[in-house]
Amino acid sequence: MIDFHDLEDWLSWIDELSDKHYVVVDNFLNPPLYDTLKNYFVAHQDKFTQAGIGSLDNHQVRTKIRGDKTLWLDTNRDVDLNSFWQLVQETKNVLNRYCYLSLSGHEFHLAHYPPGGHYARHLDQFEERSNRMITMIIYLNDTWQMGDGGELEIFEPDKSLSLIQPLGNRCVLFKSGVVPHAVLKSHKDRYSLTGWLTYQPKGLAWI
Repeated sequence: MIDFHDLEDWLSWIDELSDKHYVVVDNFLNPPLYDTLKNYFVAHQDKFTQAGIGSLDNHQVRTKIRGDKTLWLDTNRDVDLNSFWQLVQETKNVLNRYCYLSLSGHEFHLAHYPPGGHYARHLDQFEERSNRMITMIIYLNDTWQMGDGGELEIFEPDKSLSLIQPLGNRCVLFKSGVVPHAVLKSHKDRYSLTGWLTYQPKGLAWI
């Protein structure tokens, strides 16, 4: 079932994701859902903690590499976000059907980059755990302007760089293990919802 976006739109985005390894979609959320996410962010800011790098036993806080604070979300606990979880499921269903992926899970957090916050070049797959397949970022910055920093910097295969402004209600989807990227230094508070669509490894194909 597709409730949030027309199949024609999804197929257009998938084509671009397949070709470029990433796609940028503006006005991704309907206004009520966008407002729900922003309000949830504001209501829970006191629960954010300093983000780290690595997973499991390799997790470390290294602010010279990564300077954001995060709050991990949970589908069962965060029921106020049920509409968003339904959109996540729609996204997985479409990618599974038309890209022959085996996406079966997800993990999401809210992220706050304070002024000066950045994230050095990296991939979104861990060396010891490679089940993150598609990265999904939704920006929550209503008044972002050129010069505010905080761009998503994508390192293209031809060695060129692409900069994506973190504009409110803009979504970026990219292949987690293929697209090297960084977050440039932010000059004011930068907000986003960031997550990964994950799989159980059983002979899946790739986009």
